Amino acid sequence: MSGPLQAALAEIADDTNKLLAELLPDPTPLGEERKLVEAMRYAVLGPGKRFRPFLTVAAAAATGGDHTRALHAGAAIECLHAYSLVHDDLPAMDDDDMRRGRPTVHKEYDEATAILAGDALQTEAFCILAMPETHPDANVRLELTRGLAVASGAHGMCGGQALDLAAEGEASDMASDIGWAIRMQRLKTGALISFACEAGAILGQANGQARAALYGYGMDIGLAFQIADDLLDLEGDEEQVGKRLAKDAEAGKATLPGAMGIPEARLYAQTLVRQAVAKLDCFGSSANLLRDAARFSLQRQS
Repeated sequence: MSGPLQAALAEIADDTNKLLAELLPDPTPLGEERKLVEAMRYAVLGPGKRFRPFLTVAAAAATGGDHTRALHAGAAIECLHAYSLVHDDLPAMDDDDMRRGRPTVHKEYDEATAILAGDALQTEAFCILAMPETHPDANVRLELTRGLAVASGAHGMCGGQALDLAAEGEASDMASDIGWAIRMQRLKTGALISFACEAGAILGQANGQARAALYGYGMDIGLAFQIADDLLDLEGDEEQVGKRLAKDAEAGKATLPGAMGIPEARLYAQTLVRQAVAKLDCFGSSANLLRDAARFSLQRQS
C-alpha cells in the first residue's frame, strides 16, 4: 500500500468513526431498547477499513465535492454495509461466529437482537442521507437516497445475496457458471462499492461523463475486491483475516476462483484493476488516491 493511500485510509476511517459515534443513538439514557442500540454500535464501530466511505470521500475530492458532506454520505453507506454484514453472518445466511477478529453480533448478543440491529442500521443510513449536513440541496439528498436504495435492494446487494443462496450446494450447476458468478458478485459486492464512488460524484454535482466513469470504476474494483476476498478465503491467514476461512468452498458457493480456477481469477482481477484505473483518465492527478485504492483492492490481506 502506498504511503499517501495508507495515510488517507487511516484519516478517513478515523473521521468516519468519530462521525458515526456522534450520529448513532446514545445507549446511556435508554431503557429497554438500550441493548438494541448497543448492538448497533458494536456492529458499526468495531474494527474495519471503512473502504466504502473512503471511496466516497476520494470520489468527492476528485469532482470538487465537500469533504464534510462526503463523510456524512460515507457514514450512511457504512451503516448500510454494517447492516448487511450483521444479517450475512446470521445462521440463516452464512452462519459465521467471527467477524473482523471478534464475535459476530448474533453471538455477542442474540439472533433477534442482531436482526433488529441490522434493520435499525439500514434505516439509520437513510436518516443520515436525509440530513441537511449531507447536502443543503434536497434534490442532491434525494438522489443519494434513491441511489443507495437501488444499490442495496433487489436490483443490488440483496439481489446478489439471493443469487448467492440460490447457487449453494454441491448439486448446483450455478456454482461453476462463470457468468452467473460475475453477475452475482457485481450485485452482492459491486453495487454498493460502485454507489460509494458515484455518491462522491453526486455530491460534487459532476457531469454525466464523470459520474459514469466513477460508477464503472466502482463496478470494476468491486468485482476485483470480491475476487481478492474469495482468494483470501482459500489462501489467507485466518488470524489476519479475522474470520473463519474455507467456508465458501465447504458450502459450495459460487465464486470466480471456484468457477474459473485460482490463476485465471487472479489474472481477471488484475485486468479489472487496469480497466478501473483507465476509467479515471478524465480526472488527472485529482484521482490518484482512487488509482491507488484500485491496486490496494487486490493486495489486501484482510
